Amino acid sequence: MRRVLVFSRTTGYRHDSIPAGVRALRELCSDVTATEDPDVFAAAELADVGAVVFLNTNGTVLTEAGRAALEAYVRGGGGFLGVHSAAATEYDWPFYGELVGAAFDRHPPVQPATVTVTDPDHSATAHLPARWEWVDEWYDFRSYPRARILLRVDESTYDGGRTGADHPLAWCHDRLGGRAFYTALGHTVEAYADRSFRAHLAGALRWVTAAPHPDDPLPTPS
Repeated sequence: MRRVLVFSRTTGYRHDSIPAGVRALRELCSDVTATEDPDVFAAAELADVGAVVFLNTNGTVLTEAGRAALEAYVRGGGGFLGVHSAAATEYDWPFYGELVGAAFDRHPPVQPATVTVTDPDHSATAHLPARWEWVDEWYDFRSYPRARILLRVDESTYDGGRTGADHPLAWCHDRLGGRAFYTALGHTVEAYADRSFRAHLAGALRWVTAAPHPDDPLPTPS
């Protein structure tokens, strides 16, 4: 796999779990550049990048030049992974909204709930049980993603959900030239030490980079 660029800049709410997320991705991938410098989004800087990860970014985090570079990268076949509050980022940029698939609206307090696997044939979900007990910050979104839905949350298992019976949590698509994956999971520090969640991230990276399996260079999550 080529280099993975992990971007975690915030101009709004900042998650305490960002350092844990960076550490986890460094342990999953052999070549990671982690940064909060928006100037890395330039054609020359992205030329050798296999995947861009927006890890709990929040607010407006790119310059206009950076937006243009990221769009060109994706349209040219680059891979993108958005984690948790990546959906609360770049609200006023239509391309980014299409890339992530849906924008964050609100959430109730962090609490346990049951995640249901909608698509068990994806590398990011194949390892999960059909019903998976998990603790997270359960996002409601402003619209329904036009994408392949992989995970949903069962709103009957927690308090405060406002989406309804069909509440997507993770999805992917390849409508914009490259492959894009988004997961709403990843609020807590503890998530990034969890074997199942690490395998979820590893499978997402495998898919967005189209890396073959089982010869994928990503190690077994630990």
